[in-house]
Amino acid sequence: MPSSFKNPLATLSPKAVGVIAAVVTVVIWTSFIVIARASADPARGGVLNPFDIVYARIVGASLILAPWGWWLVRRDRLTQPWAGSLLGLSPLPLRQTLIAGFFGGFLYGMLAYSGFVFAPAGHASVLMPGSLPLWTALLALVFLGERITAARATGLALIVVGDLLVGGTSLLHALDGSGVWRGDVLFILAAMVWSAYSVLVRKWALNAVRATIAITMLALLTYVPVYTVLLLAQWVPGQALVAPWRDVAFQMVFQGVGSVVISGMTFTKMIQHFGPVRSTMITALVPGLSAIAAVVFLGEPLGWNVLAGLTLVTVGIVFGVWTAQVAMKPIAAHALNTKPGG
Repeated sequence: MPSSFKNPLATLSPKAVGVIAAVVTVVIWTSFIVIARASADPARGGVLNPFDIVYARIVGASLILAPWGWWLVRRDRLTQPWAGSLLGLSPLPLRQTLIAGFFGGFLYGMLAYSGFVFAPAGHASVLMPGSLPLWTALLALVFLGERITAARATGLALIVVGDLLVGGTSLLHALDGSGVWRGDVLFILAAMVWSAYSVLVRKWALNAVRATIAITMLALLTYVPVYTVLLLAQWVPGQALVAPWRDVAFQMVFQGVGSVVISGMTFTKMIQHFGPVRSTMITALVPGLSAIAAVVFLGEPLGWNVLAGLTLVTVGIVFGVWTAQVAMKPIAAHALNTKPGG
């Protein structure tokens, strides 16, 4: 590498890097919902089904993460010969890789992309990123013993009401032949699955990059070969092996490289600069932005119930993290006043 080469990020201030990371994260998360709906909705003429998109997502991410994982394991084994798993591709132990990978690897993608077949993007905006704090808090209460304060419970209650306005309304029309409720159920399950993965990451204090590599490698070595055989045997109606290469390549780049690799790194960088509380408040923009983007780019209607649900969910997220931040200030001040020699 020429000595004159300079990392362009090195010339930016830490604040600028944090802001760029936040913008990239929000843009990718917002685009994920709109593009997934446009790709998976049969009415829009997409050639790939949800399981094809998961296939392309895993393969695309693996092009970067497989060599990365192999390098990390080789480096770790210089001092820990037993480090890593999955043929030396996962930098995590086998048990953690299997459990975390089951939830965060392919199961989340299968549920989320399948939901877009039935339900519009506005519903996904409320029921997936909008309800993540709810399911994460409940699972953390059960499995980590984390306490839910009264203020946080108020924020979660707002999220519940917002979810009911969206999912409950579609359930009322289930007997009318509408399939939207199926998508809503799948979105809720996807949020629960990702929350379970998030709780596991916190429980085991996993490094974000290593966890992302591990869950992708599990999917690469299980989902990809099994689905390939099913496609070759024509036992499933997938098109991943025969679809136009541009369609497959686009999903590999956006869903794999963009949604998995790039947003994973920018989200981590955003947390490093803004902290978890303010980062959650920033990502609270995603439900509203993705719903508006669906109206603009997909022409989807924004019903009163979805609009009300978005409002309640966004307020619930912001209120919950804001009260948590306020509650932490007295604790931080006390810690400063009681430090050794202080």
